[in-house]
Amino acid sequence: MADPFEVRMKFSHQLQHLNASVTSAQKAAQYALRHRDMDEDLHSCILEQIERTNMNTRANIMYFIEHFLEMAQKDGHVDYIRMIQRDIIRVVDAVAPDDGSGAANVKVVLQGLQSKAFLPPQTVTEINEVLKERETSNMDVVMSSPVNSTNPGLGDMPPSQTIPKPGSTPRPPMPDKKQIEQRIEEDRERHKRLRESIWAVPTQPEDAEMWKMWEETSDLGEDDLIMAKEEEEERQRCIRDSCPHRREEAARERNGQTNGSHS
Repeated sequence: MADPFEVRMKFSHQLQHLNASVTSAQKAAQYALRHRDMDEDLHSCILEQIERTNMNTRANIMYFIEHFLEMAQKDGHVDYIRMIQRDIIRVVDAVAPDDGSGAANVKVVLQGLQSKAFLPPQTVTEINEVLKERETSNMDVVMSSPVNSTNPGLGDMPPSQTIPKPGSTPRPPMPDKKQIEQRIEEDRERHKRLRESIWAVPTQPEDAEMWKMWEETSDLGEDDLIMAKEEEEERQRCIRDSCPHRREEAARERNGQTNGSHS
């Protein structure tokens, strides 16, 4: 049996190094499914990493969750799905905190989870409403904060030593240039894959249209047999009338039947 501490460390390392590629998400998901006997511990790793890491890693883990649940469903391990459903609010709070950042990524993933029936529509709607309120509240705070406000007692002090107003929530540190560039590149890669998936034509089984008609057709009854017989007689009559040779042949047959009856 694998060492639980080592398994947690390796899985945490994989989560920390996720990127926009599907390969990295699949590799981490396969590792978690391979050690499904430790599902609770590995699920806690997802929560820990999504709450402790930087903005880019949180977004990558959020996108990873969608791939992870798909693979867990195909593998038949629904416990991972159940745990994510249970803690989805905690995940959303970590990726899209009160300042409104990260909401766009959350909305995209939530839409994917809903379309794949991992989350009910009502849950997704309620979360989206909360995210919208956070974005609105954050915008109100930004608009109401004067750019050049001064405080009589703190005007000459450097910004790092000023006292925050009572009740104000400190904003998280802004990402550096490298993180921003990485985020842009990863978002570009995801959007590219999304466009490819939109244009991809789903493969259908051979004779799919025929089987669809077969399933939608009602059972054969006596009325259908009568109608088929009448249609066949009508078809044979049209064929005879359209061909001179057939008309002559049909006339000879009728004459022969008439002569036979007289004799």
